[in-house]
Amino acid sequence: MANFVLAYRGGSVPETEAEQQAVMEAWMGWFGGLGGAVVDGGAPFGASMSRTGDSAPADGADSQLTGYSILTAGSLAEATELAAGCPILSRGGTVDVYESMPM
Repeated sequence: MANFVLAYRGGSVPETEAEQQAVMEAWMGWFGGLGGAVVDGGAPFGASMSRTGDSAPADGADSQLTGYSILTAGSLAEATELAAGCPILSRGGTVDVYESMPM
């Protein structure tokens, strides 16, 4: 088993309190269905800045990441399959899955 980072990009922001509650329930239901595969439920991201070696800091990161979670799975393919039920997908977002390499 290995750890995999699910990096979330995009997705619409819920506008009403009722919609926020429904989105939160969808996330909690998805995490509940994943059971022991959830290592770290993660968190959404707020404001960002970018930095390169030869430039001043700039507002906003090019990747447009909106959050992350960490799961454990037997393979990259299995982790990607677990990501298929992620609520961000139904809100127009995407999930990038990366294996976390042991050091």
